[in-house]
Amino acid sequence: MRRYCFFLMAALTAVPAAAQALTGREILEKVDGNLFAEKAVSRTRMVIHSRTGSRTVESIVWTKGKDRALVEYTSPAREKGKKMLKLGDKLWTYTPEPNDRIIAISGHLLRQAVMGSDLSYEDITENTKLTEDYEATLVGEEEVEGRNCHVLQLTAVKQDLAYHGRKVWIDAERWLPLREDRFAKSGRLLKTTRVLEALRVDERWYPKRMTFKDMLSRGQGTEYLVESIDFKADIPDHMLTKASLRK
Repeated sequence: MRRYCFFLMAALTAVPAAAQALTGREILEKVDGNLFAEKAVSRTRMVIHSRTGSRTVESIVWTKGKDRALVEYTSPAREKGKKMLKLGDKLWTYTPEPNDRIIAISGHLLRQAVMGSDLSYEDITENTKLTEDYEATLVGEEEVEGRNCHVLQLTAVKQDLAYHGRKVWIDAERWLPLREDRFAKSGRLLKTTRVLEALRVDERWYPKRMTFKDMLSRGQGTEYLVESIDFKADIPDHMLTKASLRK
């Protein structure tokens, strides 16, 4: 009887733990809840490490929903005033004097590197919910940067995504991806990212300092730093239009 009671108690205490275990989908939903922003204005700094040296590019980024974003470069002087506008699946770049021209970028060109960095146009303007683009499978638990992480394998559910697969290490407390490997449909590793420092804003955790490495490039990687971000800033709709690029 004692042995039976022991096993019964063990079974009963195990039920709550199993019930609390999160699925890959539920973990990814928590990541979306933490990272996705209906609107945001951020000041960023990109340090590009090439084989010949390093250079820094600063910008202001306005995002509104999943499909509207404006990037304006503020430094160095030769890049100042250049802009990049995303509207849905279309993107335009603007170069002020002496050219004063707007160029449309679409299709696979959106996956080209921006200013010789390890980030593509899609990387810089991305503000989507991963649960809408990927199916998630929990494949393990590991420690990254001293933090306990869930390890997810993501598989694209859409045909036109830049990355068909992703392996993501997600902070189990802050719901922040600390490490990521991004793959082509063939299984080839295309890009790696690391979050080295996080920023807490309005009860959410956001990447403050990241590194990107394009595995098909000979460069030494790119650091991407978010100096500040405001999730409550007012962004007039007229700012995110093609007509605003020359203003």
